[in-house]
Amino acid sequence: MIATTRAKETGARNERTIGFWTCTALVIGNVIGMGIFVLPASLAPYGFNALIGWVIVLVGCLALARVFSHLAHALPAAGGPYGYIRQTLGEPSAYLALWAYWVSMWLTNAALATGVVGYMAVVFPPLGALPPAPLALGLLAAVVSVNLFGVRTGGGVQIVTTALKLLPMLAIAVLGAWLLLTAPASYTAHLPTTPITLGAVTAAATIALFAMLGIESASLPAARVDAPARTIPRATMIGTVLAATVYVIVSAVPLLLIRQHELAQANAPFALLVDRFAVAGSGRWLALFVVISGLGALNGWTLLAGELTRTMAERGVLPAMLARNNRHGAPTLALLITGTLAAAMIAMSYSKSLVAAFTFITRVVTAANLPLYLCCSLALLVLWRRRSTGCGTRRALLAASSSLLFVVLAFVGIGREPFVYALGLIAAGLPLYALMRLRRRADPSAKVLP
Repeated sequence: MIATTRAKETGARNERTIGFWTCTALVIGNVIGMGIFVLPASLAPYGFNALIGWVIVLVGCLALARVFSHLAHALPAAGGPYGYIRQTLGEPSAYLALWAYWVSMWLTNAALATGVVGYMAVVFPPLGALPPAPLALGLLAAVVSVNLFGVRTGGGVQIVTTALKLLPMLAIAVLGAWLLLTAPASYTAHLPTTPITLGAVTAAATIALFAMLGIESASLPAARVDAPARTIPRATMIGTVLAATVYVIVSAVPLLLIRQHELAQANAPFALLVDRFAVAGSGRWLALFVVISGLGALNGWTLLAGELTRTMAERGVLPAMLARNNRHGAPTLALLITGTLAAAMIAMSYSKSLVAAFTFITRVVTAANLPLYLCCSLALLVLWRRRSTGCGTRRALLAASSSLLFVVLAFVGIGREPFVYALGLIAAGLPLYALMRLRRRADPSAKVLP
């Protein structure tokens, strides 16, 4: 009887937890989303400044990946970034960083749905005649519905879509290598003419940073991860290195092969590239896998938005009702609210062109992510001073210092307007934080996780 009960409990726990492959798929799937497929158009005006910016971003993100790996190893029971920051810098810092990051999550979903619609019109041309906003809203609703069936269902979808999304990356890499061997002159026929300047490099790096957001994805559902001290660091580093390698290979190809002004106007730059330099019409099939890639990232960020909302609610900084689960273990109200907020952003952004809408949202998302990266870098420095498990080494100090420098440079390069947006997002969360603190003081018996 006891053995049967324990077996049932273990089975239920396994159904509601995720392992190494799902964590790695979350990192790769959320990093390689729509950014790499749409950002070539956003970065085209910067010319070679964009390539230099990519190098800076990739180096900085590898340092950030090390930061999250060290934190996960040193604080496996912290439940993710909120716990990392709370145990080192205090609850106010944790709340403000995670509030801005929480907002960036549903903004990210708005950007992903917007980008997917651009490629869907290539796959299914009749869709190009329809208003894009309803299509994006429909995609968002479908992904939220999938995640209402629980973290295991959402994680399974993530593994499948991550495997499929690497196929278009492979196709671009093969096409680029083939052209380099058979027609090397095509790489020098339309070189960008934009001069290289420090301001242009930092601005391009800030935009490119959006494509690498998500390296922290394995640590966000830490409370649902099997053996987090071992699983999260491995998944974070392997996922980040693989994503960075893919980006280095494919990011330069559209910039060098397509005229700068033409690339800047392309809603589906990779499809345009394949149509022009491979078999005519093949861009449509590439776009199909890009759509799958975008849907996979949309699924992953939707899953994480629900998990983070639940985590903050369990710790008493968001209303407790957001932590309630359905029979599948999914935070129903949290998923519905973050989905609704993303839908509102989609409706607002379509007052611009598709590329302009995508670029606008990505700059705001990047600004909202930086407080989390800043606080986690500072958290690792605190653990280094405390000589915590695995954090008292020179490697930990180097990772924390490098990532901190990268985040400061990103703040400088992001520009005044996105920086003001980030401050506004943080300020918007202060009244709710004050209200939740008052409620906890008024009701000390309320159950709040440490």
